[in-house]
Amino acid sequence: MMAAKPFSQACENNKQPILEQLQRFLPDSGLILEIGTGTGQHAVHFAAALPQLQWQPSDRPEAVDNCRPWLAEAARCNILPPLALDVSVTPWPLQQADAVFSANTSHIMAWPDVEGMFAGVAGLLPEGGRFCLYGPFNYQGRYTSDSNRNFDHYLKSQTPTMGLRDMDDLEALAARVGLGLIADVAMPANNRFLVWQRQ
Repeated sequence: MMAAKPFSQACENNKQPILEQLQRFLPDSGLILEIGTGTGQHAVHFAAALPQLQWQPSDRPEAVDNCRPWLAEAARCNILPPLALDVSVTPWPLQQADAVFSANTSHIMAWPDVEGMFAGVAGLLPEGGRFCLYGPFNYQGRYTSDSNRNFDHYLKSQTPTMGLRDMDDLEALAARVGLGLIADVAMPANNRFLVWQRQ
C-alpha cells in the first residue's frame, strides 16, 4: 500500500511562478539537481513541464523518503530516484549536474550548511552552469516586508541558527566559490528567484 502523500500548500502556490523562471534559466537538456525536494510536489510539476530534462531529487538523509509517494504516483521516466544529500558532508553523492535548483532551503539551514551548499554546487556545475535559488532574502540588513520580518523572527524562535539570509553575505559567499549572480527576480509573496552562474 502506497504511503499517504505529504502536502505543502506553499509548493502548490509557488510551483507555477517558479516554473516560469526555470523555463527561462535552465538549459535545454541535461541533469538538474534539486536540493531539498521536500514533498516532491515541485519535482513532479517541473519534470512534467520540462520533459527534456532529467530531474534528480535530493534531501537530507532523514527526510529523503518524504518525496517518494509523489514520485511513485507520477512515475515519470525523467525523475531519478531521490538521493540522500547532506550538503555539509563531502564528497556529495553526485559528481556533476548541468544545473541546480533549490527552494526555501537557505533560511532553514545553519550558515555553515549554506556555505556547504554553495561550495558543493560550485563543484558540480560546469562553466556557465546555473544555480537557481528561491526564497525570501534580506537586502543590506533590511527586511523587504513585514511578513518576512515575522517569518524570520518565527524561524529564530524555533532554532537560532535558522533565519533569512542577507544578499550581501550570499554574494560574498558565492564569489568565493566562483559563482556570480546573473538574475534577481521578484516573486509573489515577497520571495525572490536568484540565479548564480559558474564563472
